[in-house]
Amino acid sequence: MEKYRRIFVIVVDSLGVGAMEDSPDFGDVGVNTLGHISQAVSSLEIPNLRRLGLANITPLAQAAPVEAPLGYYGKLREKSKGKDTMTGHWEMMGLEVTKPFQTFTETGFPAELIQELEQRTGHKVIGNKSASGTEILEELAEEEIATGHMIVYTSADSVLQICGNEENFGLEELYRCCEIARSLTMREEWRVGRVIARPYVGKKRGEFKRTSNRHDYALKPYGKTVLDALKAKGLDVVSVGKIRDIFDGEGITEAHKSKSSVHGMEQAIELAQGSFHGLCFVNLVDFDALWGHRRDPKGYARELEKFDESLGRLLPILREDDLLLITADHGNDPTYTGTDHTREKVPFLAYAPSMEGCGAIPEQETFAVVGATVAENFGVAMPEGTIGKSLLDVLK
Repeated sequence: MEKYRRIFVIVVDSLGVGAMEDSPDFGDVGVNTLGHISQAVSSLEIPNLRRLGLANITPLAQAAPVEAPLGYYGKLREKSKGKDTMTGHWEMMGLEVTKPFQTFTETGFPAELIQELEQRTGHKVIGNKSASGTEILEELAEEEIATGHMIVYTSADSVLQICGNEENFGLEELYRCCEIARSLTMREEWRVGRVIARPYVGKKRGEFKRTSNRHDYALKPYGKTVLDALKAKGLDVVSVGKIRDIFDGEGITEAHKSKSSVHGMEQAIELAQGSFHGLCFVNLVDFDALWGHRRDPKGYARELEKFDESLGRLLPILREDDLLLITADHGNDPTYTGTDHTREKVPFLAYAPSMEGCGAIPEQETFAVVGATVAENFGVAMPEGTIGKSLLDVLK
C-alpha cells in the first residue's frame, strides 16, 4: 500500500552544503554554498528551514541546530561525473551520468561549430562567450537588430543559447536557427545538454527585456527514469519550473512554467491545495541563475528568505498523506572564484505531517535516493539500468 498519496520534491537549484571528496578534481576547493552565504551576510531569517533541520546539516552563523526537527535531514553525494543541472536532476530520478556534458564556459564554442552554424542559418554569429543573458543583450542587441547578425552565448551550464528580437529577427526564425544548432550539437565533441531560444523585445539599450517565448531543445534522458515509471502506472507527474525542459518532457503528465522562484512556490502551494495523485517535481532556478552565477551572496540570502516565507505557507496545508522532500542539484558558491557551478554535496530534508520520528540520516552516496524513495512509495519498479536505494523505511 502507498504510504503517501502525494510527494512534493522541491529542488533549491544550486544550494550546495559542502565540498565532495573529489571536488578538487572539478576545480572546487573548500566550497560550501550555504555555509559561505551564511558567513557573508549579517542576517539570514529562515525559521521554517531551520525547523526542518537545515542548520543541522552545515553550520550557519545566524541559526543554531535544532534538537528535534520536524522531520529528517542529511546530505547526499553526487555519484555522476558532473556538476550541472541535467546531471543532478537525471541522477535524482535514477540515471547515473558517467561522462559530463560538454561546457564551453571558458573558451566559447569552437570555430568549426560557429562556422557551420553561420553557413546553415545564414546569420553571422556575434558574442560566442559565456555571459549573463541580460548583460549580453545590453552589449550586442542593438548590433543584432541593425545587422541581422545572431547572438550566440553560453553559461556555466552545458548550453548553447541564441537571442532573437521578436520583431526584427522573428520567433519562427529564432526557433529555426535553434533547431539547426541542436542538430549540430548532437555531435560528441560539441554535445551540449540544451539549446535555448532566448527571444526578447525592445529597440535600444535599457529597454531590452526577455519574453516568455523561450524554448528549450534538450537532450532526452539516455534511459527510462522514475518519472517514466510513474507515468506508465497512471500516476500524475506534475512539473513546476524547468523540470519539463531538463527531461525534455519525458515522464511528465502536466507542466507548469515559472516566472521566478517565488512564482514556482506559489504554483506548488496552489497544487497542494488541489488534487493530484503522484509526484509534484519543482525546480526553483533563481538561486542559481540570479545569485550563484553572479556571485551575489546577499541576493542569494534574500532569495532563501523568500523561499522560507513560501515554505511557511506550504507546510500547514500539507495533508496527512503528503511527503515533502527538499534538496538541490549541485552547488554554486557565490563566494568562490569564477562563475561556474561548484561540485558539492546537497541537502536532504524530509517532512510529512504523519511522521512520528525525526533526526539525522546517514550521508547517502547518490542523489538517486530521491527517485528510489518515490518509486517504492508508489509501488513502482525502478527502470532497468537505474541506480538508487529507497529511504522510505527510514522516514517513519
